[in-house]
Amino acid sequence: MSQLETNGERLPRPQQTRRRWTWAAIALALLTGCLEPQASRLINLWHQMRPEDRAVLNARIEAFERQHPGVKVRALYKETEELRSGLVSAVLARRGPEVIYGPSDVLGVYQAMGALEDMSPYLPPEDLAAFDPRAVIRVPSRDDPARSELVFLGDRFGNHLALVYNKRFIAKAPETTDELVALARQHTVDENGDGVPDRFGIVWNYTEPFFFIPFLTGYGAWVYREPVDDVHAPTPALDTPQAVEAYRFVASLRTEHRVLPPSADYEAARALFLAGKAAMLIDGDWSWQNYLTDENVDAGLAVLPTVSATGLPMAPMVAPKGYSLGSFAQGDQARLAMELIRFLTDAETQKAYLVQQRILPSRLALRVDPLVTGDPLMATSVAQAERGRAMPTDVAMRNVWDAMRPPYQLLLAGQIDAAEAGRRMQRDAIDKNRAMLSRTAADETVVVLYGLGLAAIAALAVFQRHSFTAFFRELRRNRLAYLLVLPAMALMGLTVVYPLAYNVVLSFSNMSLTNLRDWEIIGVKNYASIAAGEHAGQFWGVFLKTLLWTALNVSLHVVLGVLLAVTLHGPVRGKSIYRVLLIIPWAVPAYITALTWRGMFDEQFGAVNHLIRAVSGYLPGFLRLEPLNWLGAAGPAFAACIIANVWLGFPFMMVIALGGLQGIPAELYEAARMDRASRWQQFWHITLPMLKPVLVPAVTLGAVWTFNNLNVVWLVSNGGEPADQTHILVSYVYKAVFNMYQYGYGAALSMVIFLMLLAFSLVFLQRTRATEAVA
Repeated sequence: MSQLETNGERLPRPQQTRRRWTWAAIALALLTGCLEPQASRLINLWHQMRPEDRAVLNARIEAFERQHPGVKVRALYKETEELRSGLVSAVLARRGPEVIYGPSDVLGVYQAMGALEDMSPYLPPEDLAAFDPRAVIRVPSRDDPARSELVFLGDRFGNHLALVYNKRFIAKAPETTDELVALARQHTVDENGDGVPDRFGIVWNYTEPFFFIPFLTGYGAWVYREPVDDVHAPTPALDTPQAVEAYRFVASLRTEHRVLPPSADYEAARALFLAGKAAMLIDGDWSWQNYLTDENVDAGLAVLPTVSATGLPMAPMVAPKGYSLGSFAQGDQARLAMELIRFLTDAETQKAYLVQQRILPSRLALRVDPLVTGDPLMATSVAQAERGRAMPTDVAMRNVWDAMRPPYQLLLAGQIDAAEAGRRMQRDAIDKNRAMLSRTAADETVVVLYGLGLAAIAALAVFQRHSFTAFFRELRRNRLAYLLVLPAMALMGLTVVYPLAYNVVLSFSNMSLTNLRDWEIIGVKNYASIAAGEHAGQFWGVFLKTLLWTALNVSLHVVLGVLLAVTLHGPVRGKSIYRVLLIIPWAVPAYITALTWRGMFDEQFGAVNHLIRAVSGYLPGFLRLEPLNWLGAAGPAFAACIIANVWLGFPFMMVIALGGLQGIPAELYEAARMDRASRWQQFWHITLPMLKPVLVPAVTLGAVWTFNNLNVVWLVSNGGEPADQTHILVSYVYKAVFNMYQYGYGAALSMVIFLMLLAFSLVFLQRTRATEAVA
């Protein structure tokens, strides 16, 4: 029929079609309006509020929305790395949050990438005078470094360290480091007489240099040379005589006074103190309330002591948390976002945080509130904050942390001395600053690269012309089939083809933190740097370690998996129960398993060393095993990662092998037994060859997964510790590239890894002829 009836009238088909599209458009518009507030009245807030603080935040947002009818504030929590990567994507897309909340130490990074807007036009000086000056932060403009921009307004002050002590052991907190050492020595006790201390004098998270800063300032040193010579990249001062003395003092607590546990990350230090296994603890204001209210310890809080050798107080870094205006907000949207920032930093909001969470406010008027002056915890927090030094906010500060971390860990492990630690820190900090802030220029290979790209496209068009012709001919003949396949093809293009092509292009570019939008093609410099650059030796060393990691893991996965599969395939009682139990390591999330193994490998209190001690007690003297510092030395830490990954991986191979065993005809084994073949001969000549078609693809997948397995190495070794000595390629790429925001170089590294794995897969499958066997 050429005509249809609608509402009693006969309408032509085109008119009816237009009417349907019109109603569909109206319905879509109404649905969109119901689901999402108008863009001009929506404020997106990306924040890093602690869970216990979000109740106050949500209540204040609701109050703001009541005062501004029609305005909707959408608050979205993001972890530190998630927030940074999200802002990178937002800058590239030119669409992101209007308001950003977090600590001040990342402001230099956010400003360098172009994510922040100047708040000076919205905040007059008389308003800012009500805040602690250290909570009002200006940074150099991206366009004119001589001009500063107001990019941060803090609503709270702190993030600083103080001394927490157990009153059951220590009646009065030490006022000097001499007193601290004496008390620490007194309360480092071997309670059971086995030669290993069961309680330590003092602990802190000494895998992170942030906790070392009070010792550095106490000896008169600082992370940067003063006065600051470059606002973008201040010169590090990590090898000064004062700094070396600070390193030497901290090392003596471990090697000379023996008052520190062999290893202690943040969770281990916290657990030791709460269990009564440490008399003193250095920790931050985010945790003090938990210690003071814990029933298992009688905790007290005190300012950090004065260094006896210098007479200077141990001054921690102090950093406010607060709000920034995103560069994505313009016009009325920016003014509305600033109203929200003023509302969330006003006296009423800060008083709510003070009352409910005992958070030190940034408004000076609230510092004399009875809740502050009359509360011992708050009074100590104010006193410690007044002693502190503002944490630098420049983009290079992250490089300082990364440069300090490995030598600091080696120093506390007794592998290098204080002078060598300072020398390495200074060298690495300068190198990292240069790499992060330098902009690689294009070279003569760019023209060749463009030529090769055009030639490749032309060659593809020529050699595949018959395929293209056949495709379009078939498309005209069978449009419905291609229409049905189109969504899947579009999805593959958006999720596989486009990202891969974009990554290839980026690998030839100089995209980095400072030129996210205006990067350019520079030729093959990134690949040349990988193969023979300044850090090529380190890259190839990590590559060889990755090969060892992959080979050991996959070999053990296959051996254990096939062994267990063959065992369970035989006449075993309760095999169903065993199968379920053996699959559990694979079923449990890798994140939980990795952290569990990390706890089990703790030198002092981990289950692995407890088992070693228990077994050694029954062995003759010459066979007894000594507990290992699993996470504090490179070799044992790498072995710990392998053990954890083998535990996670063998069930997969076991399931694959079990499936393959089901398909082997029983007649083959019967014939072998009639020929008097042994069990080993049956396995070698029947089982293994028949399992090859299923094992080879599984081994290929396992090798690729293991080669790229970031989770286990990162979580068990805590990011490559000790001193970045347990990295495999994928964790090396993550830490060496994304910490310095060298995205072009990182894309080149990822392409190198991709080509390695592609070549391995193709060669391995071809040599083993796995696909032929399956066919």
